[in-house]
Amino acid sequence: MPDGRGRRDGAGGLLARLARALGRIGSRLRGTVGGVAAAVEGRAAAAVPDPVAIRVARAGDALGRRFPAASLAARNLSRQRLRAGLAALGIVIGVFAVVSLGMLGTALQTAATDELGGLGNQVIVSPAAETGEETLNSRDLRAVERAAAGRGEVIRLKSAGATVSGGGGRTAAQVYGTTNPAALFGEAPGVPDYHRQGALVGADVAGALDLRVGSTVTVESNTYRVVAVLPEQSSITPLRADSAVVLPPDEFAESGYSQVVVQADSGRDAEAVAGEVRERLNARERRVSVFSLTSVLSQISEFFALLNGFLLAVAGVSLVVAGVSIFNVMLMTVSERRGEIGVLRAVGIHRAQVLRTLLVEATLLGVGGGAVGVVLGTVAVVLVALNTDLPLDAVLVPTNALVALGAFAFGAAVALVGGLYPAYRAAWEPPVESLRG
Repeated sequence: MPDGRGRRDGAGGLLARLARALGRIGSRLRGTVGGVAAAVEGRAAAAVPDPVAIRVARAGDALGRRFPAASLAARNLSRQRLRAGLAALGIVIGVFAVVSLGMLGTALQTAATDELGGLGNQVIVSPAAETGEETLNSRDLRAVERAAAGRGEVIRLKSAGATVSGGGGRTAAQVYGTTNPAALFGEAPGVPDYHRQGALVGADVAGALDLRVGSTVTVESNTYRVVAVLPEQSSITPLRADSAVVLPPDEFAESGYSQVVVQADSGRDAEAVAGEVRERLNARERRVSVFSLTSVLSQISEFFALLNGFLLAVAGVSLVVAGVSIFNVMLMTVSERRGEIGVLRAVGIHRAQVLRTLLVEATLLGVGGGAVGVVLGTVAVVLVALNTDLPLDAVLVPTNALVALGAFAFGAAVALVGGLYPAYRAAWEPPVESLRG
């Protein structure tokens, strides 16, 4: 009999606790709902017409019925705004760091690749120093043309250093001889497709000697009329266009060509041309020197990729710290709401619903913080581009969109993982234990 009475007393006490807890929750809900409803009705009556307020209320109710877990999670977070805001702030900082550093790294890589892109498409073939020759013979020229067939344009080139004068001044210049200057130095007004007479001068030479179209320039002892001024060189190339004077090849005393430049269609074509030229001409002995910076460009791209990965890893540490902060917040929230969760479980709410609600709370923190971090990071990088020499086109590339999307997804995932254990712990705890706590 004592054992039976003890069990009845224990069960009765537990039921009494449950009834009192339900009563307190019901009273709080009635008071809160009544107060909120009165406040909303008063503000709606003063601010908007009744039909608008009714439509807004109906839309909110429909959204809550369609996504009950999200609606409940949002209300729970609104009760702890300061704590939820601080947890979301960690996600904001982490995503901001990932987006800003990732976008800057990608923009620098893009800008460097664009700047060196023309250099990577060029292959320059000249006589090897071991041969003692200063010009390429006909066999070498034919071999280069066969290797470049279908992959780019072959430009035969003569070159020499000389002193040029004009307009009362004198300067040193690199003199080139070619019939196709537009393929090497870019199309510009007055630059002919086939160069037969006159001289083309680079931007630096024209500025130093005050030359323009129609002026005369003297190269050594020969005088030529300036037919065009070459556009200022915007990319890095071994051919010094700004300090060049381009003449027809017949103006040179040498009959042979000192260089052959292959303007390939792409970096891959340039690499293939360079390899085939080496195979054709340097198989037995080194006859020619093949200059191509495709491999150097690949190393530069690898360096920037490594740098970008390092920056993203450093920024990712802040996101991990933010995840730990969300884990702490969710753990404290679950501890404080232990009795409430126990009541929900006791009245029939399934553990999956409790788990879903708590996970949605953590995910909302990650989604909100991630969205704000993406916007702030993007704006920061754009401002850097607008106030520095970094091209804005290098920032607005599809790769940076993937960086922003990846940072946002990573922030949401970190928040979700941070709330997983506390939600699991709360959902799987027996209701009796929750009520006792």
